[in-house]
This record gives sequence, structure tokens and C-alpha cells, in this order.
Amino acid sequence: MGSNIVLKQTKKILFLTNIPSPYRVDFFNEFGKSYDLTVAFQAHSFAHRHASWKNFEATAFHPLFLTPSFRFKKHVLCWDVLDVLKQPWDAIIMGGYSSLTDMLAIEYMRLRKIPFYFEADGGLIRQDNKLKFWFKRHFLSAPSGWLSSGKETTKYLIHYGADPNKIIEYPFTSVYAADILSQIPAEEHKQKLRQVLNIKEEKVLISVGRFIYSKGYDVLFKTVTKLPKDIGVYIIGDEPTEEFIRWKQEKNSRQVHFIGFQLKDELKKWYQAADAFVLPTREDVWGLVINEAMAQGLPIITTDKCVAGLELVQEGENGYIVPAEDVTELTGAIARLFAQDYRAMGQKSLELIRPYTIENMAKRHLEVFYGNI
Repeated sequence: MGSNIVLKQTKKILFLTNIPSPYRVDFFNEFGKSYDLTVAFQAHSFAHRHASWKNFEATAFHPLFLTPSFRFKKHVLCWDVLDVLKQPWDAIIMGGYSSLTDMLAIEYMRLRKIPFYFEADGGLIRQDNKLKFWFKRHFLSAPSGWLSSGKETTKYLIHYGADPNKIIEYPFTSVYAADILSQIPAEEHKQKLRQVLNIKEEKVLISVGRFIYSKGYDVLFKTVTKLPKDIGVYIIGDEPTEEFIRWKQEKNSRQVHFIGFQLKDELKKWYQAADAFVLPTREDVWGLVINEAMAQGLPIITTDKCVAGLELVQEGENGYIVPAEDVTELTGAIARLFAQDYRAMGQKSLELIRPYTIENMAKRHLEVFYGNI
């Protein structure tokens, strides 16, 4: 698929996004090596994000924080985005469409006939009512070109009005090439890590995410009661809510373990100590933890509401896709995985994830903006 925006000698690029999330900062630093890149952020962070998200180093791009004129929960209106858009840019990329600032920027560019790209890092088609469908179609059909994270996202964009001839796909990720293991960890290495991390079970499932409804951990917990006692489930990245603490106490479950936030190097140890990764999500428009787990050589079990899973998991080869909220199917997938050579499935994950690097993501953008596609 191609685009009618071809920039042979791009000088200045503006990327408008919400917050400086770590994976985005890494990409901007890689992307900015080839351009004079300015990234306009609408906020420093969201309240629920870890403090580390606020600390970043812009080594190859110019960070610009817009000034909120109005704020309601996640909805931020920054009028000064108009002053930024009036500057002479060779290309403008929108990273969102649903915030008040996004909508203002898109309407301004539509009115002034300013060409721009929309970059989508995922998307799930929903059964929208007429108003929501009109809203999404109105804004998502406005760009002159679209960058899509893969075939599932492309379906989403087309559904909401994108021109299929102007969609360009790119490998969306949060990992560098150096983050991807050359081969799965040796069993001896895995056992040493388990001693350090105090993991007692013979088989280990790991998950990374927040304790919110959309992640589906209540579904996973119902599954745990049906699993053999030698399978441990470790949930990392957030503090459990009272609901989940109470469930663990009532069930007297020693199989479920709550591990708080872990920095990148520590998280890698947990990935490498595990046998498989599970994400029972009700909705993830991508799910970068899938990329990260595959980069550490883990087979994946996730749902049909996880776009990363739909893009990266080959059924029975490196994991399984199950219907969201289906305890029986999730239980069966875990059983099937541990009944076969799951180490070979982990090696397959490494093969499949290898093209999904920040370097390749930036390279694809370079090809787009220099017209070499």
C-alpha cells in the first residue's frame, strides 16, 4: 500500500502525541536521528502511570510540552497547539484523534487543508452506535495518509474511513534489537533465576499489567482454580486491588503471586524465569507486553481482543489465541501448551519477533518519508 505524501528531502517533522511514554521516547530518539524531529506532548504523564514515565532523556528530538487550557480526567485541551501547527513543518504526524487537543488540531488542519499523517499503533473494531461511528469516521478519515501497526489495525482504519491505498504498515514495538534474545534461556539459567526470585513451582506463567477490568485478571483467577498445583501464576507491574487480595485470601491460593512494578532489567529476569506468558485481556488495542515477552523467548496465550496477539501469535506454533472472558478455553490453552514442547514454542516467538525492533520501526518511517516504498 502507498501514500500520496512523498517527502524526498524532509527537514522538519512534527509529531503530536499525548505523553512521553518510555517506548515512545525510545522510538522518537531513534527516528530523530534522521530528521529534525519535534514531539509535542499534551501532558507529562497520566496519574496512574509509574513515576519513571516522567523521567526521560531526549537525545535526538526536541520535546515540547503544550499548555493545558482545560483539563477533565484524561481530556486535555491545549489551545497553543494551533501556534505550533502554524510553524513551517515538512510533515506532521498525529498520534491520536480522541483528545480535545487532537480534535482541535485535526479540525484546524482540515480547514486549512494542511496534509498530515495519522499513526495508529493498534485498533479494535467495535459495535458503535451511530454517533460514535460518525465521530471516529469523521476524524480517522481526515488524514492524507495513515501509518498502521499491521493487518488488524489496517482493517480498523479502513472500517473508519481510511483510504486503503494510502495506508502504510510498520512494525510497532517497544524493544531494541539488542533486547531480543538469540535463543531461549538455558534450563540451568532459568532455574538459577527462580532461586533468586523465590519461585517454587515447577511450571510458571507470567503476566504483566495493571489490575483493571479490561486486563481480565478476574478471568485468569477463575482459571487458576482449574490448573494443576504445580503451575504458579505471577502477575507483575501493579499493586493488586482489595478485590484481588480478598480473592486470594478466600481461595487460600498459593499459586497466585502479586509482584509490583519492576524496572526493565528486573522484568527481564522474570520473563526469563517463566515458561509462558498469559494476557487474558478484554481489550488491548495493541499490548506491547506481548512483544516484550516474545523477545525473551516465551510462548504466548492471549485473547482475540489483543491486537498484538492477533498480529504476532501463530496458533499452535508460538502460542494460542482464545476468546475473551472464556475460562474454559483459557484453561484448555494452558493445558495444551504445557502438554507439548513449550520451549520450542518460545524459540518460535524469538523468530517471529525479530523484525519488530525500534530500529526497524524507525527505518520504516524513514522509508515512508523519503518515498522509498
